[in-house]
Amino acid sequence: MIKIRSLTKTFTKDGEKLVVLDHIDLDIARGDFVMVLGESGSGKTTLLNILGSIDTADSGEITIEGFGDILSASDRRLAEYRNRIVGHIFQTFNLKKIYTAYANVKVPLLFGNVPVLAANERIMRSLERVGLAERAHYRPPELSEGQCQRVAIARAIVNEPQILLADEPTGNLDPKTARKIMDLLVSLNRDDDTTLLMVTHDVSMLQYARKTISLDGGKIVVREK
Repeated sequence: MIKIRSLTKTFTKDGEKLVVLDHIDLDIARGDFVMVLGESGSGKTTLLNILGSIDTADSGEITIEGFGDILSASDRRLAEYRNRIVGHIFQTFNLKKIYTAYANVKVPLLFGNVPVLAANERIMRSLERVGLAERAHYRPPELSEGQCQRVAIARAIVNEPQILLADEPTGNLDPKTARKIMDLLVSLNRDDDTTLLMVTHDVSMLQYARKTISLDGGKIVVREK
């Protein structure tokens, strides 16, 4: 499903070159649930952002089955990739506070020329999937943090992506709400065969994954469950 070869990313800080990802090789199968661990600054979010085509790499290849190498793709093809193949869940939700839950979930559909009736069906199906259909016309300030995260998940899955990237999706949540979010992510992975990569610093979350990746010094260690 995902083949990463010799992926390299560096940053320059105070004149010093920092190697965040150092010639990483990794294979991720379709339907896998991979947890990405590492200390702050180890490159966890950078890896996810490159996979989501939010950031670019210095060199390497990331080949997506049925699509090709995203690192050499044109802007038009990358827009298609972001809209059709990959969904992104952020720790800070990234919701527009003045929009309703419905309008927030609708945003990815604006780039795909989806007919109005079909878009409405997709939005309500996604909100129902996360248990928030009855809150469709509530705005983020009227929702709890857990509900906001569920809206963010609904937005990420509204286009039924093959790959779901989750960056600390439980980091701002209390333990009880975090478990509910993880149960939801597990169901998406299991029932929809969605390939899921999740960044976390919370080792209690490892129980949910099939595979664990640790990043340290720009290198990667893969531990099968």
